[in-house]
Amino acid sequence: MKSNESASNQQNTDNVQSRQSPYEYKKVLDGRKQPIRGLWERNGKFIARLSVEDQKREKRVQWVVLEGAQTVPQAQERFKALHVDRARNALPVLKRAPTFAAYADDYFQRLAQTPDAKRPATVQKERGAIGLWVDHMGGIRLDKIRRIHVNKFIEKRQSVGISGRTVNLDVIALRNVLKRAIDDEWLKVLPTENLRPLKWTPKTRSLVSQGDIVRLCEAAIEVSKNGQEFADYLRLMAYSGARRNEALRLKWSDVNWQQAQLTIGSDGLNKDREIRRVDFNANLERQLREMSVRRAPDSDFLFPSPQRGDRDVSAKTFRETLSLTRKKAGLKSFTFHDCRHFFISYSVMSGVDFMTIAKWVGHKDGGVLIGKVYGHLADAHTKQQAQKVSFGPALVTLPQTATA
Repeated sequence: MKSNESASNQQNTDNVQSRQSPYEYKKVLDGRKQPIRGLWERNGKFIARLSVEDQKREKRVQWVVLEGAQTVPQAQERFKALHVDRARNALPVLKRAPTFAAYADDYFQRLAQTPDAKRPATVQKERGAIGLWVDHMGGIRLDKIRRIHVNKFIEKRQSVGISGRTVNLDVIALRNVLKRAIDDEWLKVLPTENLRPLKWTPKTRSLVSQGDIVRLCEAAIEVSKNGQEFADYLRLMAYSGARRNEALRLKWSDVNWQQAQLTIGSDGLNKDREIRRVDFNANLERQLREMSVRRAPDSDFLFPSPQRGDRDVSAKTFRETLSLTRKKAGLKSFTFHDCRHFFISYSVMSGVDFMTIAKWVGHKDGGVLIGKVYGHLADAHTKQQAQKVSFGPALVTLPQTATA
């Protein structure tokens, strides 16, 4: 009688299970038909039920699909791995992650609240790069960003001719935002992890000559009422290697006549936020002494703003004068950065060691970049000098000896 009753109960259980919807959660049974704690099945997939702490350290239940598990033993193995991840705090966060676009806005808002964190120019460049990423994947939530999204962005940029260097900078900007997302516990691993930067070849710049600098300075005086100041600005950059904005912010207190040095970055706003000193060469010292004679008595700046009024502020830019000047001089491709290129190139060709040049221009690699980009100039210079060596017959005047 009992065996009939047991058979009937089993049949009823089978009937209930057969009527159960595939979208309902069902306990997973082991080989002895015993339920496995925390392991469920739904719609043909194995799902783990875990108790984890959220961002507020409160205990909550999280359901995790065991992707790839086809059998109960496979599900059990993946379930064990989840326990290890939980112990390492490597599980995805419980709270729904914000979209990349929303988080990028928050990222820049926080940067604005800590103005000393990054230079304004750096933030502006980063905004431009992140804007491109927002266009590409702004609606994707942070925890859903994958390497394929990054790769697609890189492919898109390269397909329109963007250089490898620029794309690498775009990826660095993305990494900066996602690193903050890791700090905020929205992510555990960067989707850019182990991503190799693109290889790129620096563009070959045409070398500006001393004659070109002279032509530009003469043209500036003809086309602009600020021509003399602009000419001084060009010459100072060409003889010191200063960047355009660094030069604009220079003050007379940065000129050390006793030590024969020009201090760049004393205001803490230069690219690497560190002070560097350029030792006077003959042209730089002569240029500074000529400028000191023309120094504006009501300004501490080497290049004061022509519209400063009662305030002592530096000139903001000479872009308009540059446009007029290079057109007049017939050097339409000339840029302010060519002055820095001029300084480095002629320093190399003068035989100055790369480490010293790197110190003057603010490179932190000890001259590696200069050797990579400008090293060929040193080779060309030595080859040119070698052509002066002659092994042909020559008249030699011998010293006269006293006669008896």
